[in-house]
Amino acid sequence: MSSSAQSTPKAPSGWKSILKRAWPTVRILLSVALLWKATSGIDWKALLNSDIQMQPLWFLAALGSMMLAFICGGYRWGLFMQAVGFPRRIYSYIGLYFTGGLINQGLPSTLGGDSYRAITATHLTNTGDLSHPKELNAELHHTVDLEHANPKLRLSFAMVLVDRLLGLAGNNLLGGIGLVLGGATLAAWGQDLGYAVIGIMISAGLIASAILAWSTSRNLLQKLLDRLRMNQAMPGIRLAFSWPVNIAQALLAIGIHCLTILTLLFCMKAYGVNAPIEGLMIGLPALSLLLMLPISISGWGLREATLSSVLALWGVNPSLTVLASISYGAITVISVLPGAYFLLKRK
Repeated sequence: MSSSAQSTPKAPSGWKSILKRAWPTVRILLSVALLWKATSGIDWKALLNSDIQMQPLWFLAALGSMMLAFICGGYRWGLFMQAVGFPRRIYSYIGLYFTGGLINQGLPSTLGGDSYRAITATHLTNTGDLSHPKELNAELHHTVDLEHANPKLRLSFAMVLVDRLLGLAGNNLLGGIGLVLGGATLAAWGQDLGYAVIGIMISAGLIASAILAWSTSRNLLQKLLDRLRMNQAMPGIRLAFSWPVNIAQALLAIGIHCLTILTLLFCMKAYGVNAPIEGLMIGLPALSLLLMLPISISGWGLREATLSSVLALWGVNPSLTVLASISYGAITVISVLPGAYFLLKRK
């Protein structure tokens, strides 16, 4: 990164500095407290003496489903990166996606997984190697200041944002479908909320495609990108939101989230529980929105508390839901372990 990109932000002072240093510890304590709350009501002795029919093969199916979700997510992000001029190394982007997922699972780091893959991708070469390793290592250990970052880094972060926006759209659409199918069990207004969510997401997609289709609005968007020093971002944005490719992107985004739902469904089946698919389609998307708040470590505790409360409305044993949720979290960690290879490779 150039010297202009390495502008050092002002260090926070007073209570802000204290909160910044203490927040990781607070998140750990919140995760532990939530996990304790979710498991405190479990009668482990009665559960162990019950007739739970464990079927371990379902855990393998869950692992395969989650890994496929990460592969599809990395493939989508790789297409955006290639569209804006980054090296055509789709397997490398998938690898970086796994690495970002591993960091997001709570691996000690000075930055999140999204920032890691955005920064590292700017050093990716056509041969799949990483250029200027010393500079890369320095960039990964400093706070990212996008306002003064070079255009290449800003462009990389823009494509990560586009990828995340599509993921959010798929999450909300799937949650809306789940509310339409089973929202009546959740609340009297649940089904209406589902239709509203679907309508909002479809409207947003139509507006975005209209902006990209109309030359005047598209030129205004390009001027904005030029002003933000991301003049090459338009191909990636069009690949994500223009008509009719946005239909395929929406289906892919929904499909990726369906794979994560299948992962949880398989974990439930491993404990002999036939969970209602509409309940999972409501619970996991709602959880994904909650996880946007940095109040726990990788969703631990928050996931167990949320899912056990939601699925209890369908008569699912909360104790088994907690066990399945813990298994889901463990499988998620295992599924991103291939990312460790890329971390070690950089070292």
